[in-house]
Amino acid sequence: MTAAELPHGKLADNIAHFGRALRAAGMPVGPRRIVDAVWAVEAAGFSRREDFYWTLHASFVSRPEQRELFRQSFEMFWRDPQALERMMAVLLGQMRVPEDAQDRSAAETRAKQALTEGATPRPPPDALEREEIKFDATLTFSADESLRSKDFEQMTAEEAHAARAAIAKLSLPVRPIASRRSRPAPRGREPDWRAAMRGSMRAGGALKPVPRRAPKLRWPVLVALCDISGSMAGYSRMLLHFLHAASNAKGRGWSRLHAFTFGTRLTNITRQLAARDPDDALAAIGREAQDWEGGTRIGASLRAFNRDWSRRVMGQGAVVLLITDGLDREAPDLLSVEAKRLTLSARKVIWLNPLLRWDGFAPKAQGVRALLPQVDSFRAAHSLDSLAALAEALTRPDDAGEKARMMRMLADAG
Repeated sequence: MTAAELPHGKLADNIAHFGRALRAAGMPVGPRRIVDAVWAVEAAGFSRREDFYWTLHASFVSRPEQRELFRQSFEMFWRDPQALERMMAVLLGQMRVPEDAQDRSAAETRAKQALTEGATPRPPPDALEREEIKFDATLTFSADESLRSKDFEQMTAEEAHAARAAIAKLSLPVRPIASRRSRPAPRGREPDWRAAMRGSMRAGGALKPVPRRAPKLRWPVLVALCDISGSMAGYSRMLLHFLHAASNAKGRGWSRLHAFTFGTRLTNITRQLAARDPDDALAAIGREAQDWEGGTRIGASLRAFNRDWSRRVMGQGAVVLLITDGLDREAPDLLSVEAKRLTLSARKVIWLNPLLRWDGFAPKAQGVRALLPQVDSFRAAHSLDSLAALAEALTRPDDAGEKARMMRMLADAG
């Protein structure tokens, strides 16, 4: 069967529906790719399902990691293997999606969510005529504001999904650091005497204008230490999504990003966090970190980091994000010593604590009292707004967040 023998409009509509479903699942599919896919199917024909699959594959897939997501979406959308004509006429509201969710991959989950989103049966035409359509704009902005300020632990499944999508768009700004090495610069502050002597010798000893030099700029390293103990369970997943977005952001400015989790032991998750798909990254982290939702040994974990990893990842003015509630089960002396050692090795240590969301929060726990004097900045990490405010701590070297207020509380308590 050739393209001319099928209803052209219905075929193009279904390819457009399929392209929109791929875009909803996270693939970069725009109108240009959908038009190219329609033209490619018309040129290649679709006498065989395999030919049709690979024609759409060539039109929509541009990266290796998109292949599995495309395959899952194709199998769910174009599901009728008996008659290709009927397959082309399948609408979003008539799609059949497999219900076996026992062992579903991240790509399959995202494909199913994208294909079933909004797939509700249409009401009869007469019902549409009788229905009075009203527009209520009162929640268009307030709902977004509510989501941005809502606690991660109190979010519903739909709100958590929307929050993860918003987190993927957040960025961590960074300023370059002036290094000790210099580079030629016409308006530099330092004279380049070596270049001046070389130029004079080439000119037979004649005096030339003295060239100038300026310090080279380099991008710092970002190191994240995330607490995944039981008391942090409601926040650690969202914060790991935040670290994944920072790790995969294009043009983020950071020279490298190293990430570690800790509960009862320290685990390096830098390699797992590099996966492009956030669900695959979180699944790989869960397999690697065996102490998920367990106890808390912050002091011992910082000691392991300082001993085994500090010299490898803390060079070139690293900025450290310490994500924990500070509820340590061990003696506070070890935590204080290791936190001080961490601060001496870093350019800046920013402590993100979800407990700071409470207005009545006070540094009463021994772990909090031991850790607070050693960090440079103390900030909350319980909502989208608190993560967005982290930009202030990164762009302002003198930013201390709530540390000054907490230190006054410590002084008043004696």
